[in-house]
Amino acid sequence: MPIYHKLGEIPGKRHTQFKKSDGSLYYEQLFGTIGFEGMSSLLYHHRRPTMIQDIGQSIDVSPVIAVEKNIHSKKLIGFQVSQKDDFLQAREPLMVNQDLIIGLTAPRQSMKDYYYKNVSADELLFIHRGSGTLRTLVGNIPFEYGDYLIIPRGMIYQIDFDTADNRILYVESFSPIYTPKKYRNWFGQLQEHSPFCERDYKLPRDLESHDAKGDFLIKIKKQGMLHHVHYASHPFDVVGWDGYNYPYGFSIHNFEPITGRIHQPPPVHQTFETSAFVVCSFCPRMYDYHPQSIPAPYNHSNIDSDEMLYYVDGDFMSRNDVAPGNISLHPAGIPHGPHPGAYERSIGQTETKELAVMIDTFRPLMLTENALKIDDGKYYSSWIE
Repeated sequence: MPIYHKLGEIPGKRHTQFKKSDGSLYYEQLFGTIGFEGMSSLLYHHRRPTMIQDIGQSIDVSPVIAVEKNIHSKKLIGFQVSQKDDFLQAREPLMVNQDLIIGLTAPRQSMKDYYYKNVSADELLFIHRGSGTLRTLVGNIPFEYGDYLIIPRGMIYQIDFDTADNRILYVESFSPIYTPKKYRNWFGQLQEHSPFCERDYKLPRDLESHDAKGDFLIKIKKQGMLHHVHYASHPFDVVGWDGYNYPYGFSIHNFEPITGRIHQPPPVHQTFETSAFVVCSFCPRMYDYHPQSIPAPYNHSNIDSDEMLYYVDGDFMSRNDVAPGNISLHPAGIPHGPHPGAYERSIGQTETKELAVMIDTFRPLMLTENALKIDDGKYYSSWIE
């Protein structure tokens, strides 16, 4: 959960007159969530943020479900997802339920001809390959390999990439994405036992403010449809804002792992949470230091959740034959654990260099046609000795 932040010029008191040099008014907008009870920011625009002049085509971009009720453990070869030029067309949803969409995207080009906002979901982008700048109406955030970008619903943005080689894991969450409550005190501050702190956030900066009329296309995603909406004024016309509701970045490399004498359970790796799923970061760390410890995780049953792991880098110590860009899915209903040999060979090891992102969902995940195209077809039987 971000901290209070502000950029640009704002009046001394909210909901009061804020005048331009010619005596005309800037236009105030409350950008809030959960009605008037969630996080919010107050934005001040050159022009009204309501200037729709035309609504064009609407395209159905709903995921095509191939397997609705799944019991198979899966390994998806993520780097088989094809590169495409356009940021939105490159998105390939792989796993979905009523709470989220998980997918991969490999866009080659920056967003130049349109702006985008998702009004149905918060978005989490994990940058596996590539770098660039997330440009939004409340400021810009440079990003690089290993960054999480959290973009709240309704935020208008573009992305400028530095190169054509970009690989991104993305999540669309239909409930707000927060930092874990267990890390925060009564006032919302991250506590001393948290594996990261507010100092690690990448906050918006370099506020763009364009006072321009014209024809500006914003592609708006809502209820599985992508609507083409034309505005008569520039969407990045905010002269100042303050509040708590804005995009921010956090590098997985700044996550400080919690370790112990014996193996620690996955919740110690938790990085984000919603009411429907959690996101964890598995990072390089020292192994357990009890003299009789077994660093590899114990076998455990997925009784209440599906577990998805996206492998980023390094040698994931509990798995055989996984590579960067692979995705493993361990569905609820069957136990899973270290692959044959991994349990034994972890004994005596002092550290791991693994880097991975885990998403545990509290409702079962359905598989899309895109997922089946990159499924290796045999992962479910890989625990046979």
